[in-house]
Amino acid sequence: MTKKDLMELIEVASKRKEADLCIKRARVVDVFNTKVFESDVLISNNRIAGFAKCGEGKAKEILDVNYSYMIPGFIDSHVHIESSHCTPEVFSNLLVANGVTTVVADPHEICNCHGLDGLDYMLEASEDLPLKAYFMVPSCVPATSFEHSGAILSASEIKKRINYDRILGLGEMMDYPGVINNEESVIDKIQLAHDNNKIIDGHSPGVYESDLDAYSASGIKTDHECATKEDLENRITRGMYVMLREGTVCRDELNLLKGVTRENYKRCLFCTDDRQVESLLNEGSINNNVRLAVNSGLDPLMAISMASINGAECYNLKDVGAIAPKYLANFSITKNLVDFEMEYVFVEGKLVAKDKKMLVEAKVKPIPAKVKTNMNIKNFSLKSIDLPLKSNKVRTIDIIVGGVVTSKGESKVKIENGLYEYEDDDICKIVVVERHKATGNSAVALLRGFGLKQGAIATSVAHDSHNIIAAGKNDRDIYLAINELIRIGGGMAISLNNEIIDSFSHPIAGLMSDLDAKSVASRLNELGEKAYKNLDINRALDPFMTLCFMSLPVIPEYKITDMGLFDVTQFKFVDIEL
Repeated sequence: MTKKDLMELIEVASKRKEADLCIKRARVVDVFNTKVFESDVLISNNRIAGFAKCGEGKAKEILDVNYSYMIPGFIDSHVHIESSHCTPEVFSNLLVANGVTTVVADPHEICNCHGLDGLDYMLEASEDLPLKAYFMVPSCVPATSFEHSGAILSASEIKKRINYDRILGLGEMMDYPGVINNEESVIDKIQLAHDNNKIIDGHSPGVYESDLDAYSASGIKTDHECATKEDLENRITRGMYVMLREGTVCRDELNLLKGVTRENYKRCLFCTDDRQVESLLNEGSINNNVRLAVNSGLDPLMAISMASINGAECYNLKDVGAIAPKYLANFSITKNLVDFEMEYVFVEGKLVAKDKKMLVEAKVKPIPAKVKTNMNIKNFSLKSIDLPLKSNKVRTIDIIVGGVVTSKGESKVKIENGLYEYEDDDICKIVVVERHKATGNSAVALLRGFGLKQGAIATSVAHDSHNIIAAGKNDRDIYLAINELIRIGGGMAISLNNEIIDSFSHPIAGLMSDLDAKSVASRLNELGEKAYKNLDINRALDPFMTLCFMSLPVIPEYKITDMGLFDVTQFKFVDIEL
């Protein structure tokens, strides 16, 4: 803010100068006193100047909202934009129409594919959008040393971007064993954030007692991986902020609301983490978190604070999250504090959305060559999908419906000529193929609970290293689906009876489409329905969203990387044979 702008703001606030805009007869949500008051709200340029007696405010432009509620722009405190399958521009259109005006994004998905080039693309693509996008520099690229990704972000690499504009700090520290055990390369990253006065996000599922003490002692400030009331309370006790997550697959909010009280709600935030485009279109974003909380009995004003000022204070965002003098005029108008359907959305004093539709949609910028999909695959053949076995007693990755945590399964399987033989049961092969550096790595394991009875599906969206992951009931269809991804430059594919029945290209890093939101949602729905109908995948699961988390070696218990079957609880590889 320039001196001239500041002086003008003061002139309008003191009523010596006419405001640019007056929101007349508003029920203003005051997140500082947790109350509602009736007032006119005066806006100068892009900021709130002050208040006037209800119905008496003067301005060049007046919007009479007839005692509707005026609430601060919502903040998504932790989100991976890439998980929407959409570009930052399309993502902006989706969120702002729902009253979300600020996000704190962790681009570790695209950075696992393209390193700092991926971060730079996200910064460039999100420049000058209605949605204000802040970013965290990913701390764990790759997430662990037990997989191969497209890049490695060491402390020296992170240092190159840590003080960029719109960079708030260090992204979720998933390597919690590295923190707890004082691994020097991990501590170097944490110290870098401290030296530059930057916040550090956390990720600590299943971390308790002295391990949690050690984790929080490192200075990590947030966690979005809580699953229970006790998890929430334990982290707040240690001075951390807890994010109540409501994603497409991971839906922890209702459980965590049991631990939110009037005494601790100021340490609670809302986030979506990973939310697909269809969820955003049908349910919304953080407005959905707030709606769920209110419908579950939480005080609406507490819920709004958790969606606005709490996130701003956590991330040291000084000018958003409230309706008060000098704050940016980011706000929504809604008729009630129940459904949070936004009638008007303003960003920096400008009306940008009405009745859940953007007045002017942001257009997708040209895709730079630096983030186009890598498909550097070496020595992959049909033989790569073989699973040699000496014992018929095996470990299986067992899916748990409703999340991305798996359990450690055991089973007896059929062996023919020293190789695993498919049977008419609920076990299928799961395959990961490294696609970034032509290492020639691939791994095969067994997945149970997916419901897949025939054919195969494959995707290059495979958290967090985003190698190719596939699941299927015969080797030929698995091989065909993987090769289809190589042909289209990443995305999703379904094969059945030695034929590709559908595929959807993701030209940006193999993670995102450049289509508009409705087109992306339509294609994802079509592929999902074909997976259900043709492959008999369990309808309680999202086929591709569930599969893509089976390669994430920081979420318990068994996962698979391009290097083999991984036991997350022990943080080591294990044999498939028991």
